[in-house]
Amino acid sequence: MTIVASETDNDWVDRFADEVIAASQRRAPGKPVVCASGLSPSGPVHLGNLREVMTPHLVADEIRRRGHDVVHIISWDDYDRFRKVPAGIDPSWAQHIGKPLSAVPAPPGSEHPNWAEHFKAAMIASLAELGVEYRGISQTEMYTSGAYREQILLAMRERARIDAVLARYRTKKPAAAAAAGTSEAEAEAAEGSGAASEDDGTAATGYYPYKPFCGNCGTDLTTVVSYDDDTTELTYTCVCGFTETVLLSEFNRGKLVWKVDWPMRWAYEGVIFEPSGVDHSSPGSSFQVGGQIVTEVFGGEQPIGPMYAFVGISGMAKMSSSRGAVPTPADALEIMEAPLLRWLYARRRPNQSFQVAFDQEIQRIYDEWDALEKRYTAGTAVPADRSAYLRASRTAALELPRTPRTVPYRTLASIVDITTGQAEQTLRILRDLDAEQPITSLDEVRPRLDRAQHWVNTQVPAESRTKVLDEPDKALLDSLTAEQRESLRLLLAGLDDHWSLDGLTTLLYGVPKVMAGLPLDTKPTAELKVAQRSFFALLYHLLVGRDTGPRLPTLLLAVGADRVRALLS
Repeated sequence: MTIVASETDNDWVDRFADEVIAASQRRAPGKPVVCASGLSPSGPVHLGNLREVMTPHLVADEIRRRGHDVVHIISWDDYDRFRKVPAGIDPSWAQHIGKPLSAVPAPPGSEHPNWAEHFKAAMIASLAELGVEYRGISQTEMYTSGAYREQILLAMRERARIDAVLARYRTKKPAAAAAAGTSEAEAEAAEGSGAASEDDGTAATGYYPYKPFCGNCGTDLTTVVSYDDDTTELTYTCVCGFTETVLLSEFNRGKLVWKVDWPMRWAYEGVIFEPSGVDHSSPGSSFQVGGQIVTEVFGGEQPIGPMYAFVGISGMAKMSSSRGAVPTPADALEIMEAPLLRWLYARRRPNQSFQVAFDQEIQRIYDEWDALEKRYTAGTAVPADRSAYLRASRTAALELPRTPRTVPYRTLASIVDITTGQAEQTLRILRDLDAEQPITSLDEVRPRLDRAQHWVNTQVPAESRTKVLDEPDKALLDSLTAEQRESLRLLLAGLDDHWSLDGLTTLLYGVPKVMAGLPLDTKPTAELKVAQRSFFALLYHLLVGRDTGPRLPTLLLAVGADRVRALLS
C-alpha cells in the first residue's frame, strides 16, 4: 500500500524531510537523496543503536512517500577493530583484539563465518521484520577492494591539514566525559561502536590518518614510521616486531582513522542526512571535527545530523548478561509486534529519550497503542499522533502485519499465564471474552498472543506466575462473615448471565454496590472503592491464595464457571 504525503500531518519527520529535500536539491540536483546510518557489529546491535537506523529510515520513508528518489544506506563497520571481549565469551578471544571484526572468529557455536557476520545477521533479520528498506555497505569490502584508494591517498597528502584541524580540538573535554550525569548503562548504550574514542592517528613518528593491519599478526597495533607522497611508499612497524614497506597506491589492508574515515564517507556517498549519538556529537568529537575535514579535505558538505538521545530499558535487569548489557531489537520483537516498536521511535523527536519496556510497563504501552488505533480509526487522533501511528503501522511500500482481533495485551498475558499457553484452554477463554463476536481461532489474535506468551515465559518471575488453587480454602471459607458470604453468593448467582469479559467486569464491580444498597450505575466513591478492593482481595485469596493476581474478569474466565463455584462455595 502506497501512502501519499497528504495522509500524514506535519511532525518531526516531516520537518526533517523538508530540510533534507531542500539540501539535496541544492547540493546534488537530479540525484537520489542519500540518508545514512552506521552500525558496528562489534557485539549485539542493541536498541540504542536501533535509533541510528530508525531516525534516517523514517525520514527517508517520508521522502519516498512524497515521490522522491531516495536511498537509505547502512554502513556495516565490519572493518572496525575488535576492541574487547564481551561478557560471556571465552577470554581467549582477547588474542584477536586489534583485528578487523570481519577477521575475528565468530562466537563459539555460531553458524556464521566471522564475528561481524554473526552479529550482523540478527540485526538484518530484525530490520526486515521492521520494514526498514536500505542498502547495506560492508566497509571490509569497500576497503579491501580498493574502493577508497583515491580518498586514502588524498588524506595522506593532506595529513598536515587534517592534523591542524584535529589540533584545534585535542584539548577539548572528551566526549565520554561530556555526558555528565549519565548512568553506566546509559553510557554503554550511547557508546555505539566505540570508534568515537579511538586514536586520531597521532604518533611519535608524526601524524598519519591511516592505520595498516599488520601483515604478520593481523592487528592494527601498528605505527606508520614514514610515507612518501610521490611514490606512496609507506613503512610501518607492529608491536609484534613485524616491519613492512608497501606502496599505498596498491595496498588494501588498512583503513583511515575514524575521525577521517567518517567525513570521507560523507563525501564519497554524498550523504545528506545522518544522525549521531551523544558520543559523536559533543564538542571536539567526530561529528564536529568531521564537518571541517569533509569541507577542507574532501570537498564535500557535512550532512544534516541531529543528535539522538538515550534509549533506556525498563526491566533490563532480567536480561542475561551474556547477551550484552542492553537488549537487542530481536529481543524486543519477541515480546512486541513490529508496529509497536516502530511507534516508540516514531513518536519521540530524536533528542528526546524514551524507554523500551520489558517489564509490566509493556502492558500499559500496549493499552496506549490500542487507544491510539481507536482514535485514528475514529478520526479523532491529534495530528502528531496520527502521523506517528501511520509511520509505525506502514511504510511507503508496505503495510506491516497486524493482529486481526485487538485483544488487550494484558488480557492475553493473563490468559497464557493462567493456562501456561495450553492452546485448547486458551481458545476456550478467548471464545468467552465476547459473547456476540466470539474468537474461533487463535490465529485471530496472532502474532500478539505469541508475543504475550513469550513475555510471560521470559520476563515474569516464577514467583509472580499465577497458580489457581487445586482445592477450596476451607479454613478461609469457614471464617467468612455473613456479609462476605452474601457477596460470594451474589457473584455466583450472576455468573451465567454475565459470562463474558464485559459482563463479569460489570458483575464484579456491581456486587459491592448491591451490598451497600446502591444502584448499579452509582459512580464510585472513596468508600465504595475500599469495599470493592476488599471484595477483590477476598476473591484473589480464594482463587489463587494471595492478595493480587491477573484482572479478575480474565481470571474467572480462565478458571471456568464450574471451578469458580467449587472454589468459592
